[in-house]
Amino acid sequence: MRSAERRPDPAPLRTDDRLAFTIGLIGWIIAGVITVGIIVLTDRDASVGSLITIGVGLLLGMAGWVVSSRRT
Repeated sequence: MRSAERRPDPAPLRTDDRLAFTIGLIGWIIAGVITVGIIVLTDRDASVGSLITIGVGLLLGMAGWVVSSRRT
């Protein structure tokens, strides 16, 4: 297909990405509560890596939320 025959690209849709980041942050918070509950109930110290992962997920989610709220 030649470029002269192609239709023009549609305009990009405006979206509010804060909803996606909010849902992701809620998921990380739930994961954190469950992980802390497991650590408290079973006295396991092996889940520290999980807490670090959850903390990083929360930080990245909050950063994404802030960036997306500035673009809206």
